[in-house]
Amino acid sequence: MPVQLPFIVANVAAVAARPESVPWRRFREGVEIHRLYGDGSEGASAALLRYAPGASVPQHVHRGHEHILVLSGSQSDERGLHRAGTLVVNTPGTRHSVASAEGCIVLAIWEQPVVFI
Repeated sequence: MPVQLPFIVANVAAVAARPESVPWRRFREGVEIHRLYGDGSEGASAALLRYAPGASVPQHVHRGHEHILVLSGSQSDERGLHRAGTLVVNTPGTRHSVASAEGCIVLAIWEQPVVFI
């Protein structure tokens, strides 16, 4: 059943402590997704992403702002290592690839879907 808006996630950081409480779906090899809103095909969307240790997402371009809040573990891109508690804001037109050596869970909010290169 689709989420009715507005909605409140009282303690999004708690997902990192209990990832089994969320229904995950395959997003890419080694990366699972739990969509909060939007289907990722157009317009704004938000989701939790869970990276298995060693998983990565190939280089992509941001068509709108992307906000990434690292909830647990860490991920890295061309700008460095981003540990739990870090907020990464990617602006329109920027590009990067993402990897997580140890695995991580992030909250991702997109204005527009990214374009994979």
